[in-house]
Amino acid sequence: MTSTPREFTASGMALRTAAILFLFVIVFTGLLSAAYQWTKPSIEASALAEKMKLLNEVLPAADYDNQLLEDSLLLPPIPELGLKEASTLYRARKAGQPAALIFEAAAPDGYAGRIRLLIAVRADGRVAGVRVTQHKETPGLGDYIDPRKDKNKAAPWIDQFVGLSLASAGDKAWSVRKDGGRLDYHAGATVSPRAVAKAVQRAVRWVDGERDRLFSEGKQP
Repeated sequence: MTSTPREFTASGMALRTAAILFLFVIVFTGLLSAAYQWTKPSIEASALAEKMKLLNEVLPAADYDNQLLEDSLLLPPIPELGLKEASTLYRARKAGQPAALIFEAAAPDGYAGRIRLLIAVRADGRVAGVRVTQHKETPGLGDYIDPRKDKNKAAPWIDQFVGLSLASAGDKAWSVRKDGGRLDYHAGATVSPRAVAKAVQRAVRWVDGERDRLFSEGKQP
């Protein structure tokens, strides 16, 4: 007795293919999930290290002893900082006393658009550091506001703000020399530094009026 080869109908073949694809998707999704769970701790650790590295560029780690990322406030959009979205402010403390505030700001009038900044202002009102975190300024011309692009590695342009405060410096200290101020600039590229200077000054003024509230609000035990 001979056997007849099994014939598959079109609908049967479609169901069989669908089942195989479904099984493949399940297995592939499981593998991706396992890989994500396996790499998640290292990804999070890397992101945390990058964030702390940036924070420590504007405020040296020796200047505070609290858990910076845990002592923070979620800020609403603040026009004085040039921000249309919520942001996070970090409060640095030393021996339990206020040391500095680290927060984001933005200059809306850069040559090629918004320039995002990270600023640290000490408890006495002095600027501890400023870093450009995002910009679209012209490469080789206006991008020297970013110390990563500034050719002067020993004394980056952005470090001219360190030590400035409202109490010790008049309005001219916050503007470029072309405008009668004291900040250096590169010839042919004044729009970018002018925008950053105005943004930093506005941010320092905002901190001056909000410092006590910011340090005390939701204070860590």
